[in-house]
Amino acid sequence: EFRDCYAPTWGRFKDRTRPAVGNHEYLTSGAWPYWDYFGAAAGPRGKGWYSYDIGSSWHVVVLNANCWEAGASCKAGSEQERWLRKDLAANPRPCTLAYWHQPMFSSIEGLDSVRPLWDALYEAGADLILNGHKHGYERFAPQRPDGTRDAARGIRQIVAATGGSPDFLPFGVPEPNSEVRATRVHGVLKLTLSSASYRWDFLPASDTTFTDSGATACH
Repeated sequence: EFRDCYAPTWGRFKDRTRPAVGNHEYLTSGAWPYWDYFGAAAGPRGKGWYSYDIGSSWHVVVLNANCWEAGASCKAGSEQERWLRKDLAANPRPCTLAYWHQPMFSSIEGLDSVRPLWDALYEAGADLILNGHKHGYERFAPQRPDGTRDAARGIRQIVAATGGSPDFLPFGVPEPNSEVRATRVHGVLKLTLSSASYRWDFLPASDTTFTDSGATACH
């Protein structure tokens, strides 16, 4: 499927892709084809977490939210959570972005098992979390891991699961800090990372008119 379906489409950008492993990769035991396809760009085989820097201001963390899979626990004290705290503590850059597949906050359905990762990121002053999984688009106001709004140090979460799936689930009752929601939309989220701030712009595909944009200073 990577060879026949992904490679001719998104695979055209493989040389500058930094992937995050999703639940569908684990439909094959251990998600081994994911690491076979992306190689070193996907981080250590079988783990799914790694980090990299963009310029002198941004630190980027990629995590594995398939917390129930072997070797991918998200619990406090797990290998992944301990690695994350150590990685964040060693980061001197003023702005931090993290991304993984399944969102903790969603007006469709959230995943509470990633809360220890949110806790670590919030305590370290992270700025932005990106997710996919719940097909659609949803942007949240900066908030704490317990879901209370925090304009000063809260993390903004954006779910941009709009890369091409024809299947969309309906939104339920909006989560308290959900600011923008859109379903049945296709497009990509463009981020402009500056020295002390970031800007987001949702760029719609030809079948979509929805857009969303804004900017926020780093903590």
